[in-house]
Order: sequence, then structure tokens, then C-alpha cells
Amino acid sequence: MGKSNLRYFFAGVLSFAIWGFFSIPLRNLKAFPSQEILYYRIFTSMVFLWIAILIFRKKQIRKDLDYLGGLDRKGKRTIGLQIVASTVLLTSNWYTYIYAVNNVSLQSAAFAYMVCPLITAFGGFILLKEHLSRLKLISLAIALLSIILLATGSLVEVMWSVVIASLYAFYLIIQRKMQHLDKLNVLSVQIGLAVLLMLPFYVFQHAAIPMDSWFWGNIIVVAVFFTIIPLFLSLYALIGIPSSTLGIIIYINPIIAFTVAILHFNEHVDTNKLLAYLLLLISVVVFNWSILKDILTFKKKNI
Repeated sequence: MGKSNLRYFFAGVLSFAIWGFFSIPLRNLKAFPSQEILYYRIFTSMVFLWIAILIFRKKQIRKDLDYLGGLDRKGKRTIGLQIVASTVLLTSNWYTYIYAVNNVSLQSAAFAYMVCPLITAFGGFILLKEHLSRLKLISLAIALLSIILLATGSLVEVMWSVVIASLYAFYLIIQRKMQHLDKLNVLSVQIGLAVLLMLPFYVFQHAAIPMDSWFWGNIIVVAVFFTIIPLFLSLYALIGIPSSTLGIIIYINPIIAFTVAILHFNEHVDTNKLLAYLLLLISVVVFNWSILKDILTFKKKNI
């Protein structure tokens, strides 16, 4: 992997490392309904993102408009459908994840991002014709064994995990196909569309706007540091690495989330789960072995 591709790899790693700590601000908002957290997360994200786009990225906006203007009707329709589908998937993923963290368990939310890489990797292999080497297939088999170990617990937690994982996996696969548009611009359109999708529900279930500074402080943290920044990093990573590779990097998320659940929130963990997560860590190393070798080689050359 070249130096430029390493940049994309590290962007992917950082995005999921950030998301690993997402449960902390979400648990701070546990007293509020999941849909209310979702509404204000989306609304606040749109405000911050569109301000940044309009002030700092006018050149990228013009470039994307020129690209879209050069497409035929079929091309424009394809991109439109991709944006709508990815927005629905992303918004649904956000809601199910928030609900799982605050109403099911942190470990069920972490488990979702164990299932997600398998779906993403196989989806990339089948739908995008991305190559999977024998070593990568072995790593997926190890990951599958890890998931089976965890699935011997609560069926409800596993079902929530599979739903959350599937939504985000197919979101990533669609994003991988949208290579010619600026990633931050695409994200701003998706969040803007998510606001339009959520507005009817918000109006129908309208309650008083929260005035608690604790609520808004955590919502801003969620919007900026756990929505805009990691989403942009993950979409940026897809420019230079396959969705199957990004799918496996997702495993960083549950490893950190699992650690936070135990050390910060004191959730119980048994030997079975510890073994499952150890296998998961081995799977990450095996899948990304060629990348890790390139990183070590690159460092040696620069010592």
C-alpha cells in the first residue's frame, strides 16, 4: 500500500476509534427518548455541517455541480437514488443504535459492529466484485466464530445487532459506488435530506424544545465529534481503500466500545465474551496483515 493509501487507511481507523466512545455522550442522554436524541442530532449536525460547507468548500460545491451537470438523465437518477437510499439506511442505523445503547445494552450495540464487517466484506465481494484473498477469507472465518460465540447469549441482543449492522453495511457499500462526488458535500446532502425525512415525525410528536444546557452540550458533542467528523473520515477512507477493508476496520469500534462498557459503565462480561473479543482482535490483524506490514516497512524506511 502506497503512502497516499495509508492516509485513507488511517482515516478509516480514526473514524471507528472515535465511534468506539460514542456510548458515553449517549448514556448522558439516557433520560431523553431515543427519537428526540435522533431529531436534535440530525438538526444540529445539519446546521454545523452546512455552515462549514458554505464558508470553506465553495470550490468543491461548484466542482460537484459541474460534474452533475455533465451527466445524462440516467446518471443523475442513479445518483439521486443512491443518495436517498443511503440517507434512509444511515438515519435508520442512527435510531436503532441510539435505542440499543439506551434501552437494550451497550454490548448489543458493540456486537452490531462485529456483524457489520462480515456483511460489508461479503457485500463488497458480491455486489462490487472486490477481491478477497485467502488470508482475508480466513480472517472472516475467525470473525464468524467470534460472532457465534457471542450469539449463544441473548437472542434479542443478537437480532438488534444484526439490524444495526445490516443498515450500516449497505450504507457503506452504496457510498463506495459514489466515487466522483466530494464526500463532505454528499454527507451534507444526506443530512439535509434526513432532516426532511424526520420533520413530519418531529411535528407529529412535537414536544417542548429541551432547554437543559446539559442536553444541548451533549447533543453538540454528538453532532460534531460523533457524527460529522467520523462520518467524513469514513467516507474519505472509501476513496482509497475497498469497502471490505473498511468493513474490517469497523472492528476497532466494538473492541473500544466493549472496553468502555466494562471499564466505564461496569457492565458484566464472562469468559465466553472475552474469548470472542480476543478472536475478533486476531481477525482484524489477519485481515489487515498486508497493510500492517506496509506500515511497519514504511516506518523502518523513515527511521
